Amino acid sequence: MAVYGGEERSLLVIVFDVHPCQKIITNHQHRFHQVLEAVIAFCNGHLLMKPDNKLAIIGCHSGSSDYIFSDKDYSVVPTGINDGQYELFAHVEKCIRKNIKQFLAKMPSNLPVGESLLAGACAMGLCYIQRMKRELPIGDKMNSRILVLTGSSDSASQYMNYMNVFFTAQKENVVIDVCTLEYDQGLLQQGCDITGGAYLKTPQQQGLLQYLMVGSNPSTNICWVFLPEPPLRKKLVLPPPVKVDYRAACFCHRQLIDIGYVCSICLSIFCKFSPICTTCHALFKTPGPPPSKSKKKKPKM
Repeated sequence: MAVYGGEERSLLVIVFDVHPCQKIITNHQHRFHQVLEAVIAFCNGHLLMKPDNKLAIIGCHSGSSDYIFSDKDYSVVPTGINDGQYELFAHVEKCIRKNIKQFLAKMPSNLPVGESLLAGACAMGLCYIQRMKRELPIGDKMNSRILVLTGSSDSASQYMNYMNVFFTAQKENVVIDVCTLEYDQGLLQQGCDITGGAYLKTPQQQGLLQYLMVGSNPSTNICWVFLPEPPLRKKLVLPPPVKVDYRAACFCHRQLIDIGYVCSICLSIFCKFSPICTTCHALFKTPGPPPSKSKKKKPKM
């Protein structure tokens, strides 16, 4: 039996990097509060687009990842003391502030100085999206996307985790957007290109909310389209895509390389030749010296 008239809604999962080694936290703590204010306003803007839109926020650092806001936090209790503010917006703001404060309070004092677990948080977001899709009524459609908001540097050690997330998202039609505050993220830029998402390195952190919302700047050729869902972006005039750094990370040192050796069995990448593949333990022959070209003798006159 065919089902017609299904509703179309949008699910936004924000991966919020709160690693304490970021400059916005160590050097400029007031900017972190500005970033949090921009994230809350952006979340309310997403919920304002459609009444059936859904939201989830996942916080992460080098120690763990956890939900800051999910479907369990949608029960709104009317209080009547929000000074005219929409009850849902006031509830979302209150929950995000309270839960992120608890998440930061759980952070151990001896937290290892490592890379933020962005790939694991994105994997959590994909699992959350799949669960929400299974709970949809018959005939309804959900446009899902993940927005990564980070100020950390690139992490080549999570190369395989990133690739698994990117190609899984591509298979499940989940768009990955990235908004980086400090450094260029080559691997996340690959994920945006693979899944058809938008990538932006903010020129000024003070204007983060403007970059998250819809807008354009002809003088700098910057267009930010994080608020509209992917089907609407096809109707917007976007700047041409930038060149993507598709260098791979070697499996031995976790560094991005231009030229390397690839295992013919498991496709592992190495920066130096090894007679044994450390991934699948395949054996290879040591490459000999290149054959020397025989010099042609000049004919005698």
